[in-house]
Amino acid sequence: MVLSDRVARSSARDGQGCDSKKPRGRYDGPFGGMNQTTPPARDPRPSFRSIRDDGKDNRHKKDDRRTKAMKMQSSLATVSYGQRSRTKASISEVETFDKFKLIPALKQAVSEEVLKGMVDIKPTPVQRLAIPALLGQETGRRSRSKDTSGRQEFLLAAETGSGKTLAYLLPVVNALKEAEAADAGLATYREYFEKQMAAMKEPGYTGPREFDPHPTTARPKVIVLVPTAELVDQVGAVAKALSHAAKFKASMYSANVSAKVINMNMYSPKGIDLVIATPHLLASMADSDPYILSRVSHMVIDEADSLFDRSFSPVTTSILDRALPTVKQLILCSATIPNRLDNLLASQFPDMTRITTPNLHAIPRRVQLGVIDVMKDPYRNNKDLACAEAIWSIGKDAARHEGSVPGEVDVKRILVFVNEREKTQEVAEYLVSKGIDAVALHRDTEESRQSEMLESFTSAEPIKTKVDSSAVPAPGKGRRSLPNTKVIVATDLASRGIDTLAVRHVILYDVPHTTIDFIHRLGRAGRMGRRGRGIVLVGRADRRDIVAEVRESMFMGQALI
Repeated sequence: MVLSDRVARSSARDGQGCDSKKPRGRYDGPFGGMNQTTPPARDPRPSFRSIRDDGKDNRHKKDDRRTKAMKMQSSLATVSYGQRSRTKASISEVETFDKFKLIPALKQAVSEEVLKGMVDIKPTPVQRLAIPALLGQETGRRSRSKDTSGRQEFLLAAETGSGKTLAYLLPVVNALKEAEAADAGLATYREYFEKQMAAMKEPGYTGPREFDPHPTTARPKVIVLVPTAELVDQVGAVAKALSHAAKFKASMYSANVSAKVINMNMYSPKGIDLVIATPHLLASMADSDPYILSRVSHMVIDEADSLFDRSFSPVTTSILDRALPTVKQLILCSATIPNRLDNLLASQFPDMTRITTPNLHAIPRRVQLGVIDVMKDPYRNNKDLACAEAIWSIGKDAARHEGSVPGEVDVKRILVFVNEREKTQEVAEYLVSKGIDAVALHRDTEESRQSEMLESFTSAEPIKTKVDSSAVPAPGKGRRSLPNTKVIVATDLASRGIDTLAVRHVILYDVPHTTIDFIHRLGRAGRMGRRGRGIVLVGRADRRDIVAEVRESMFMGQALI
């Protein structure tokens, strides 16, 4: 066999070779259009697809059928798989919380308070990455952050249910306690407090019975911003658990807390260390007393993709502007990084250190996704009926598995997501008419009522009920109720950050508009290593190709980017 000496020359250029008269780029087959140096000539004749029924040329309009089904993926910033692989290797060495340079009281709080009852206590991937970085602990990762005016900036990007709250609270509280130990003003106040207490115990004491205000009164050192009252309670519960052992003062401010209690806690003579609040409430407090934000050393913005969107961004930015002069560490957290947030961070915080987990923008493989074709019998494009039957199937299946007590089963807590706020009440009323315990949750629902509704969904404690499985009728064939299920019909209000540990089933009544919504909605199931299942109802007007690509990505364990 002899190799051609013309292999580096184009056969079209030297006029040799078969089909030499055929113009370049006109070859048949899958590779015919490769290596072209000029664009192909455009056919002036309108194609079949570009002719509308009225005979008019419609080529100037974009044909959605030619675009990739998951074109909405462009709303998420990408993370290369090479970076994901390097991250996996770097976190494999950390197996326990003892590897972190935390004060002993915090290590004790983790095992005895926050993760009490767990047999195998190990940090999650985001905790293995974030805690050493926020502590300034030497790791194998090279930091790209620059010290700008003494301030460090971090982005914690990790999948839903990965333990981000503990990942930022532990280093922040650790820094708070170390600063407290080195603060001469606090030491002086402690001496004054002890002397005053001793004097007041002396018989015949006639001096003042009140103490001078604590140096931290209405001057918190740590601020945590979250978008909803439910998240205030959720993050506050973790902070309170840490405070039992580490001894610091934490307060939670939201619409669920009365103005009297907020004022009493903020201006308590005992001082305040850490505040967890919604942006609008904290901004109104700062308007009345600007010095509230005058000593903030650590600022955490949780659910940053929400707090920097159109509805929250002006308020969040106003708080940041007031607090940044004293902030030593700024931490942003999110389960999804949209391109708009990515661009904002690149322009406003170009030196920010980005900490991303290997499974960012991926739905955990422990969450299965089933599809119900609503177009088929017996539904005939009736999503309400399909949703009710899916819930009844879950309830009937659970009724077959008794617990330790005969006739007693766990109550299944199910989230149903719709796209439009008006649809929540409509779907909830239909489910109730079919004997299902369902309530509607949307932005118009009072925040106190929202917390009440979500309380049983955020608790890992099982709810038991008595059920006679043989007496459970089929949906729509009787007025009997389904006692072993609780359902919340919600918009994406219930999909952001809320730790729905008890939820194993999520029903997507509407196909989500974006990949971000897919991640957050399905992320309500299968949290903290638990298994879960999502069910999506696909009707006539829904993009089946989008659902198919999400299912394939989930099966392959790939990120939705």
